[in-house]
Amino acid sequence: MKAVVQRVTRASVTVGGEQVSAIGRGLCVLLGISLEDSQKELEHMVRKILNLRVFEDESGKHWSKSVMDKQYEVLCVSQFTLQCVLKGNKPDFHLAMPTEQAEGFYNSFLEQLRKTYRPELIKDGKFGAYMQVHIQNDGPVTIELESPAPGAATSDPKLLSKLEKQQQRKEKTRAKGPSESNKERAAPRKEDRSASSGAEGDVSSEREP
Repeated sequence: MKAVVQRVTRASVTVGGEQVSAIGRGLCVLLGISLEDSQKELEHMVRKILNLRVFEDESGKHWSKSVMDKQYEVLCVSQFTLQCVLKGNKPDFHLAMPTEQAEGFYNSFLEQLRKTYRPELIKDGKFGAYMQVHIQNDGPVTIELESPAPGAATSDPKLLSKLEKQQQRKEKTRAKGPSESNKERAAPRKEDRSASSGAEGDVSSEREP
């Protein structure tokens, strides 16, 4: 499953010249469903979208709050073209879930969003229709999300959360520079120096008769 998430000041969907849905500040989500997507991928994507920190906090600090934290709206639009594979210059969509199956899956996605968040704040376009999507991107801020490959170990939500935390710790460590453990490894070892010099406390001297 793939999603393009845009932070917006407003967004709307028009079908046949008639506006069918609109939101104010929040997120516009273009969602592409693949042949192999299952409930695990659906739940992963819902969790990532609702917890994505792309908004500022009360003090103006950026990248601090999610759409749920701010109680903003979410507009979802089914976008099978995100599953495009190019054959030369021609788009091919054989990896996208077939329409008959995808509609039910997409509705389950919306249901999970509403169940996890607030139903009245989740809006959508018209599945399968020829739509005009009007987006006022705020920033602009556009984030690409992709669920773990179906069947992969990281599709387990608990393991995925653990791996994400590990990655965050690694990123913080890199930002701060060499860790204390690296500094210790780089420093000369006092024990080695004392043993080679025959200083007091050298274990080898105690073994002499």
